[in-house]
Parts: sequence; structure tokens; C-alpha cells
Amino acid sequence: MKFAVLHKDKESKARAGKLVTDHGEVDTPVFMPVGTLATVRGVLHRDLVEDIKAQIILGNTYHLYLRPGTEVIEEAGGFHKFCSWDKPVLTDSGGFQVFSLASKRKLTEEGYSFRSHIDGSKHFFSPEKVVDIQRIIGADVIMALDECTPGDATYAYAEKSLGLTQRWLERGLERFRSTEGMYGYNQAFFPIVQGCVYADLRRKAAEHVAALEAQGYAIGGLSVGEPTEVMYEMIEEVVPFLPEDKPRYLMGVGTPANILEAIARGVDMFDCVMPTRNGRNGMLFTGEGILNIKNKKWERDYSFIDPMGASFVDKTYTKAYLRHLFAAGEMLGPIIASLHNLAFYLQLVKEAALHIEQGDFLSWKNKKVKQLEQRI
Repeated sequence: MKFAVLHKDKESKARAGKLVTDHGEVDTPVFMPVGTLATVRGVLHRDLVEDIKAQIILGNTYHLYLRPGTEVIEEAGGFHKFCSWDKPVLTDSGGFQVFSLASKRKLTEEGYSFRSHIDGSKHFFSPEKVVDIQRIIGADVIMALDECTPGDATYAYAEKSLGLTQRWLERGLERFRSTEGMYGYNQAFFPIVQGCVYADLRRKAAEHVAALEAQGYAIGGLSVGEPTEVMYEMIEEVVPFLPEDKPRYLMGVGTPANILEAIARGVDMFDCVMPTRNGRNGMLFTGEGILNIKNKKWERDYSFIDPMGASFVDKTYTKAYLRHLFAAGEMLGPIIASLHNLAFYLQLVKEAALHIEQGDFLSWKNKKVKQLEQRI
């Protein structure tokens, strides 16, 4: 995997670049639609590629391991062939999903033991096993196993957790470097910076991962309950320690405004379920602000969903029609809303890259953030 920074903003840490994998190139900053189970829920791959121009999607190790299982994926020839996706894929390690199963998991020095949320069966993830699973899945970018601490964790707990994450990282990296991909193309390995909301722990974690000379770096454990401003502060603490010539990935974040603020602080890659999850519930992100399409105010609004939108649905269907679909419980409603939101996110980071190149990113960002947070 190769990465190059092509443009830098003079008034912030924002940069635009290009990530090159064996499955294609990715322009950064980039938003990765979340395809947890080898599918971006409710969206055809044709529309992801041809309509909204998605360059890379994210899959989840925990979920794919449980269903359909690694044997099925391996027999199919890996993730790409299994789901007919020929562009880059990133898989997260499953650490966050196990974290969310607090009542069903046990944490030890060796790894996580947990019960499946599907059938209650017992399983175990070690740093080495998670690398092996992701080798079988065949993602272009794979993540280290980590412990994601809650945003309100005490300093003592966060410090202990970080030590465990660092030891797991070294074990996982050793397994990665001693094994090879299974399908004839290269895979990259990203460590994850943890440390909760404590600046000194975040700096310590960033220094540790930077010394490992990985192909990219992730910032995890944010947007898990801490105030938004604290999240931004932690990003500011971490980024200066991460290599300039490697991509930086902020995991699981967030709102459109969050993404622009993180880009301004030097982040290149993002993922979040918000565009599709919120879309399925009728929340639409637009350039003028956030709207709830279920509201009665849209019942007789025959204007297009978003005349400035980047998807074909935006200038094909009206707000009144989309509201009708939700009111009637028609599955097409959540599909249209999800596609609109994904298109909006991808267009937003594309615009950010353009303004970085033009040299006016910071002023554009400050104006844009205010618009994005409005309710309409």
C-alpha cells in the first residue's frame, strides 16, 4: 500500500492525498460506507460505485466471523469475490463490537472470550487470531485488536487498558509480519491509538504506534460518550505524533460537522453507520441542515429531496413522496434516504479536498459547519 499527501492547507492541518491499494486508488480525505456484513445495508453495489462514487467500504471482523463464517468466505475466495466488490476494503478488528457486549464478554491478557449475540455460542479473539481472520476475509487494510474504553473510564482503568492494547498490538503485528495474504494481493496493517480522554495516555499511545513503522494509523475509542470538544482535543494531541507520510484513520466518527473538524486537525479516513442508520429512521443530512422527513411539514412539499444533492435520488423523488414511503412503511423509503445520506457524506469530503487544494479550506469549513448543524 502506498500513500502520498498531495495538498496541504496553510491555515490548518487539513491535507488531501491518495491511497493506493492492489484493488484501486482512494482519494483522501475519504468517507468509507459501512458494510458490516459484506453489504452496505439496503444499497446495491452498482449504486455505491456508479451513483455515489464510493471508493472503499468497511467490513467487520466480528460480524463476518460469526456470519457467514470464515470457511464460507475462504471458499468464496475472500470478501471481494464473496460479495462481488472489486474495490478496496477495510475491516475493523471487532474490538469495538466485543466492547459493546460488556455483559457477554471476558477480558484477559490473552484476549477476549465472548458469547455470540446471535445464538449465545462461546468464542475467543486473541490478537493473533484476529489477524488470521482478517487474512481469510482478505481486506486491503486490517486493524489491530484493541480494547475500546468507555468515554467515562477512570484514569487508572484507561492506563491499564492502554498497556493491554499495546501488548496486543505488538503480538498482532508480529503475526501479521510473519504471515502472508491468501489471495495474491497485499494487505496493510493499522495499529490503533487508544488512551480514552487523557492527553498524556493518548500521546504515549501515539508515540508507541508511530515507532512501529506501520502502513497507516487509526485513532480509536472516541465518540463513545465523551463531549465533542474533548474528542477534538484528543485528535489534536495524537496527530502531531503520527507520521506525515502515512494515512490517519478516525474510527467510527461521525456527524458531517465532526468529519470536517477532524479533517481540519489532520485526519484522512472516516467511517460511521450514521448515514445509513439515521437514513433508515428518516433523518436526512443536507447542505442546508438536518431534516426529519417524517415530519408532517413535508407532506405536501413537492420539491426535490435535495436539488444540490449528489445522488440521482435527490433530483428524482420529492420530499412529499419520500415522506409518504416512510409513513406507509415501504422499504424504498429507507433505501432512498440511505443513498442520499451516503452521497452527501462522500460529496462533503470531496468538497473538502477541493478547498484544501484551492487554499481556502478553513474559511469554507467554518461556514459549512454552521450550516450543517441547523435543523430545517
